[in-house]
Amino acid sequence: MTKAQAATASFVSQPAIRAPMVVWGIAIGLLQVATPLLFWWLDSATVYALGLIVIAAIYVGFAVADGRPKVIAVECSVTFAFVVVAAAAITGSPWLLVAGMAGHGLKDLWQHRSHFVANTRWWPPFCMVVDWVVAAFIVGEIAAGMNFG
Repeated sequence: MTKAQAATASFVSQPAIRAPMVVWGIAIGLLQVATPLLFWWLDSATVYALGLIVIAAIYVGFAVADGRPKVIAVECSVTFAFVVVAAAAITGSPWLLVAGMAGHGLKDLWQHRSHFVANTRWWPPFCMVVDWVVAAFIVGEIAAGMNFG
């Protein structure tokens, strides 16, 4: 682990730093859950799928800022995988949305632990909370019988 990675790990592990990330992650997650209301003319599955694509693509920006070709290639590939899941979820099972959001949360957790993309600091734990809040609400919507199509 480099000095920068150790400093980042120390910064993010402090409870005073983690609490706001969790609170803001929950708040933004709840706002994202409400996005189908803003785009009422689209199916909920389409809106959630677009959200998944945007969330996944943010790491491409981080990778470009990192500048290492390997990191850019990996993050573009991972983002493409989430695009495929999101596209399949538009006409397929809404459980694909749950898998995509929960899976991206796991990717965030891995990023937080590995620091694969440099200088992301607080983003992975924040994004992980957002992803898992949205995934949990979609599970609730499925259980409540909501129509995604």
